[in-house]
Amino acid sequence: MTNKIKAVLIDLSGTIHIENNIIPGAIEALKKLRTSNVKIKFVTNTSKESKNYLHNRLIKLGFDIKKEEIFSSLAAARELIISKQLNPHLLINEKAMEDFEDLIKVEENPTAVVIGLAPNKFNYNELNNAFRLLKQGASLIAVHDGRYYERSDGLALGPGGFIKGLEYAADVKADVVGKPTEKFFKAALGDIDPSEAIMIGDDVRGDVEGAQAVGIKGILVQTGKYRPNDEALISPAPSKIVPSFVEAIDEIFNELF
Repeated sequence: MTNKIKAVLIDLSGTIHIENNIIPGAIEALKKLRTSNVKIKFVTNTSKESKNYLHNRLIKLGFDIKKEEIFSSLAAARELIISKQLNPHLLINEKAMEDFEDLIKVEENPTAVVIGLAPNKFNYNELNNAFRLLKQGASLIAVHDGRYYERSDGLALGPGGFIKGLEYAADVKADVVGKPTEKFFKAALGDIDPSEAIMIGDDVRGDVEGAQAVGIKGILVQTGKYRPNDEALISPAPSKIVPSFVEAIDEIFNELF
């Protein structure tokens, strides 16, 4: 670690909350972090709800989070669609639709299939329709390709397996825009050098490995989707492994002061 910390990137689901359950001490730890001068950014692959919906839910849980501090894979997907002037066919949750509704040209054929976490749409008919669009030349955009995530009732499948199935069937390669891509992390940092940033998350691959690949130090929390010995899955190992977000903030303060 280093005392030249200018930015802290924080994962949301599994790190400070799990659905509507708050990780114990997370609200107070975030307040403590705000007493420092570091830039705070909440980087999330959450794709089942729009930025507005997500922000409102976090506020209701009691977190002091500004909407502009949230950098999501949905926002990255939207930017890609706009930059390439694509007409998206969306396999995303209904609560996330408002982030894309103004981009849909209903009178034209879709030129991209966009997939996020959408359990109600991961059925044969929906996936087969997406497959046919891909075979007709549409591109495949993955909001993220997470393997799984933590819900209040346990682990649950992420969109990654369904994306891999479409890649295999249609013989295409998805353009993944969320964590752990280099572009996503660098966009979240802006003009801050990666060596002056820390990433806190529960996903050893998506959060820690992805961040460390671009030079950001990674703190792995043992909450959310974390399972024993996850740290052995990556090399180099996480910069720090701590029980929860609370201890992660303590580690940062030990370096700052």
